Amino acid sequence: MIQLLVLGDARMAQALVDYLATLGIPCELTQSELGVSVWLADERRLAQAQQEVKRFLSEPNHPRYMEASWQSGHADARIDYSKGMTDPVTDFLHQAGPLTLVVIIACLAIYALDAIGLPIFDELAFHPTLAQFTDWQAWRYVTPAFIHFSVLHLVFNLLWWWYLGGQIEQRLGSGKLFILLIVGAALPNIAEFFASGPRFGGLSGVVYALLGYSWLRTRLQPDCGLAMPPALMGFMLVWLVLGFLDMLGTPTANMAHLVGLLVGLAQGWLDRRHRPA
Repeated sequence: MIQLLVLGDARMAQALVDYLATLGIPCELTQSELGVSVWLADERRLAQAQQEVKRFLSEPNHPRYMEASWQSGHADARIDYSKGMTDPVTDFLHQAGPLTLVVIIACLAIYALDAIGLPIFDELAFHPTLAQFTDWQAWRYVTPAFIHFSVLHLVFNLLWWWYLGGQIEQRLGSGKLFILLIVGAALPNIAEFFASGPRFGGLSGVVYALLGYSWLRTRLQPDCGLAMPPALMGFMLVWLVLGFLDMLGTPTANMAHLVGLLVGLAQGWLDRRHRPA
């Protein structure tokens, strides 16, 4: 069997399974502390099942799903609905893979160390001059992404990283997210250095890489398992434009954002024919 998704709401999971059954797509449910897993029993129906899962995620409250449960007569029969599965911490954890969580912890730890006065910025910042580009401190191409300068800056980036990175890691694997993290940090950081110098930081270049990747991949391959509402893409593009127009009221790594977006779009194009495992 193939796991299609994990939901924190048992009734919604049951309704989805009942609806898939009306389409001839047999699925089963299993329950754990992380939520209710929906498993595809017939691997030959994978492509159709993934398309239906994507439609469900975009409109989970559509009447078609609950109507299917009522028609099946199993609206309450298969899962213990009394078992609480909407704890925010549990929901946060099961929406993120190990790499997603490691990056979140690293960013929080680095911010805390910087806040108490340890010279963490000097150790992780980008190369100070062009002459040092070829020295052995290669981590400096990536580590500025883990440095943040305010609580708002940190929270904003980590929420986007959790939402986009967690989705990519859950559906496409830690390897794909790692590639987007490294390339989506290094190339935007290099571009930002040439645009503004070495004193910058933040995960937003990577966030834009994840954004571009998720958006293009869902357009070119709707059954890839990712979900990217167009409104989110529109919001972040407006944010990008406002940054270049210097209308955000705070210093912004605009070149890192732009190059990160281009990195994500390029990787999405390269992966357009790859099928999820």
